Amino acid sequence: MGFFDSLIKSVGDAIKKEASKPKSTEKKDTPAVGKGKNYTESFTFSALPNSLAELKALPEASLDSAFKTTALTIAALCAYEKNPDACIEMLNFLKGPAEVSTPEKEFIKERLNGKFYKTFSFFEGATPDNGYKPATPYVIKVSENPYSFDEENWATLYVTSSGSDNPRPIKLRKKPSTGQWFLNDIQCLSDIRIPTAQDAWA
Repeated sequence: MGFFDSLIKSVGDAIKKEASKPKSTEKKDTPAVGKGKNYTESFTFSALPNSLAELKALPEASLDSAFKTTALTIAALCAYEKNPDACIEMLNFLKGPAEVSTPEKEFIKERLNGKFYKTFSFFEGATPDNGYKPATPYVIKVSENPYSFDEENWATLYVTSSGSDNPRPIKLRKKPSTGQWFLNDIQCLSDIRIPTAQDAWA
């Protein structure tokens, strides 16, 4: 066998050897993700909390997942009609190291004033026809999408109102030292369809 024939054979053997190696399936630079694309988690409450003590007594108050914190945010907002101060106290707990700012308080007041049905509309059984009165026990579903956990230690999860065609977002932030997820921004309180009984055109 000549020199060039030997060289060609050596190169061919090297290529075959490389091709026979198992391919790594590890993905590089994969962003932080939730439990799966479009994953939805359901939460059931026998009663909605009316105080911080009642909120803390719920198992979801561990805040060890963004889904739990999102569900508790809606549950706490339902207390605003009867006791705004208690509602804000619960939201302060859910905000963790931060607290509800004055502009945020004004935003919540403006969005819910005369429209307290908004917060209940996120629970199963609530419809425009029944004045957004949810079924009991109270069940709420919290969802993610493929982009919910794109940024490390941040998440945007979604709740769906029966008075809207699109899911509504809530933004959360993780505290790495405790592994807890805290409320960052309530973005789910824009207007929905009014209850049928209030609709002159219904």
